[in-house]
Amino acid sequence: MPVSLPELFRRVSFHVLPGWHDDDPSAALAAFARSAVRSQSKPYRTGSFGIRTESLAEAGARAASLKHPVSPFEAQAFFERYFVPFHVRSEEGGQGFVTGYFEPEAAASHMRTQVFRFPLHRRPEDLADVDGLNRPAGWDANLAFARRQGEKLLPYHDREAIERGALDGRGLELCWLADRIDAFFIHVQGAARLTLPGGEVLRVTYAAKSGHPFTGIGRVLAELGEIPLEEVSMQSIKAWLADHPHRQSEILWKNRSYIFFRKSPPCDPELGPIAAAKVQLQPGRSLAVDRLLHTFGTPFFIDAPGLRHLDGRPFRRLMIAQDTGSAITGAARGDLFIGTGKAAGEAAGTIRHEANFFALLPRSVAEAISI
Repeated sequence: MPVSLPELFRRVSFHVLPGWHDDDPSAALAAFARSAVRSQSKPYRTGSFGIRTESLAEAGARAASLKHPVSPFEAQAFFERYFVPFHVRSEEGGQGFVTGYFEPEAAASHMRTQVFRFPLHRRPEDLADVDGLNRPAGWDANLAFARRQGEKLLPYHDREAIERGALDGRGLELCWLADRIDAFFIHVQGAARLTLPGGEVLRVTYAAKSGHPFTGIGRVLAELGEIPLEEVSMQSIKAWLADHPHRQSEILWKNRSYIFFRKSPPCDPELGPIAAAKVQLQPGRSLAVDRLLHTFGTPFFIDAPGLRHLDGRPFRRLMIAQDTGSAITGAARGDLFIGTGKAAGEAAGTIRHEANFFALLPRSVAEAISI
């Protein structure tokens, strides 16, 4: 049966991908193999573009059988054998857009002290998943969490309510941080690598959220005339918040979304956190996409010629869809996972670039497509 994709997709060939033959996709192949192994036990949810996990199974099985790392030539040959590239336009008809994210590092404590005063919370027991079966009438179709009160579902506490104490006394504090701004940006990034007194490392990752929509405070500050929009970055936002402590609550509470965390199981310290696709992220090769549209495990070649500060060359790399985010919406919108720590954060915080998106679709799907 023919597969129908929107007119946003246009079939192309590998030789027209800018920089394809200059890229070394061996790390992307290793990332693809991890997603393939994970999907064997529990297939990923199919995005509305209809790319089923099962269509990736043949390539996934082969990738999982390889001894990694393979050579750049072998990795390119693998993807050329199993996939066909499709240019993906944005819904507005133009180029796509990429930002960057990372895994922050910070000091933390299991106990609240005079220094460590800002908590990261576990998922509350009264936080309920919301879907098409139980979503109350009139609620936003994108709202995925609510507060269970008896037989009723109500909006959950937002950031302001929680920071004012709505969850106090329930033993939900996973750990405590010394800096409120660090805690906020760990929420934005959705994971962290924390160092406890004595040197123990605790990795935390996303568990759930309050259900309120994400609001980027960089845009809030730009609309208030505090930071020019073209100068908004993680660094400029942090600097503004540090310089205006009396206005921190005013600005931070504009983002009503609140993230809950869980301890990450033991994992490879060379890789990033376990993210939405339930595998560890590959620095420089994992991509957050709109989960409602795309299917985890799908390879994407990203061409962002204006993005040069990562390695001095135009950013042209094969990435694997392994994560998502509240701000990542649209067919040609992505968030590049850069890595862990301060240097990764400095690089990720300045990525706001137009990009061309090329989805690599399995040959079985490409042959059945009617556009």
